Amino acid sequence: MKGKRYTEEFKKEAVKQVTERGYSVSDVAKRLGTTTHSLYGWLKEYGEPNPR
Repeated sequence: MKGKRYTEEFKKEAVKQVTERGYSVSDVAKRLGTTTHSLYGWLKEYGEPNPR
């Protein structure tokens, strides 16, 4: 079973909400309708080495 596919722009914006705006990973994931697992992967790919 395949999950949703997100654009690169969507992923980068989600990462910004954590790294630049200070929201928690769980809050951003819930608000955007994705999983924390996906968001942590995006942080690893697009974000800072050690997210807050």
